[in-house]
Amino acid sequence: MNDDKTPTLQKGRDHVMSIDLGSIISKLNELLLISAFLFGGFLAAFHISLVVWTFRDIRSRSRDLFSQLLATLLVFVFNLLGLFLYFILRPRETLAESYERALEEEALLRGIEERPVCPNCGQPVEADFLLCPGCHTQLKKSCPDCGRLLYLPWDICPYCGYPVPPQEPAPPQEIEEVEEEIVTT
Repeated sequence: MNDDKTPTLQKGRDHVMSIDLGSIISKLNELLLISAFLFGGFLAAFHISLVVWTFRDIRSRSRDLFSQLLATLLVFVFNLLGLFLYFILRPRETLAESYERALEEEALLRGIEERPVCPNCGQPVEADFLLCPGCHTQLKKSCPDCGRLLYLPWDICPYCGYPVPPQEPAPPQEIEEVEEEIVTT
């Protein structure tokens, strides 16, 4: 047997264990260092991407250079808290959305202003119609002198100055009566 009190097998295992534990700790230290470096790089890239996104977003929402600079610096200095504040303070619409909304409103107003309607049935009529095509209500009258169209309540032609007696709108005729008049003429 061995004159040493501990067996050689035991000594070898302890020796291997101490070497393995030291190498594991050094490998773990390297792994943690690499992980911390990668995580720090990710956080830096995330921070830069937030700043770039904020700059692009505020540029699409405002033409004011001071607002653009302030919003970008807010996110650059305060990171996520700055982004949260930016979301609260930023303009609700982008410039493109605001422009589209203004165009839609203008088109709606033009549509309302430009389209005359029949006072009796509400059907859209043209400016030069004498009668409503839907309910046959008289909309305008002709000047006997110059032939231009006049509104019914007018008592003088603004184009030639001819005096015309004012006329109230005639009640709508039935379609059959109009058809009979067309057939007889």
